Amino acid sequence: MSKKKGLSLEEKRTRMMEIFFETKDVFQLKDIEKIAPKTKGITPMSVKDVLQSLVDDNMVDCERVGTSNYYWAFPSKALHARKHKLEALQTQISEAKQRKLSVQKAVEKATVGRQDTMICVCV
Repeated sequence: MSKKKGLSLEEKRTRMMEIFFETKDVFQLKDIEKIAPKTKGITPMSVKDVLQSLVDDNMVDCERVGTSNYYWAFPSKALHARKHKLEALQTQISEAKQRKLSVQKAVEKATVGRQDTMICVCV
């Protein structure tokens, strides 16, 4: 007897993003609730929660038009977000390297003219 393992939240989010990237279309919630279980195996009860978590993380855009909410995400936006994140991380790395160099120089300055003292405990 084999038990079917459910999908984790991260797997559901990835599969939901695949729906948007593959179709490159705009959806209403009811459309996604129909498509996600059939094509990606996301349980119908969790589609709304997964979609909301993607909207909260700015991975999917949501716009209210009249009484309807429309959801979309395009690959170009995801690529742009990754590039922006990469640039920010590279900036942090370069700043950290500069701080490291300045601290090393300060340590070298502080050690000039000092003697190493050895403490010997004799019994």
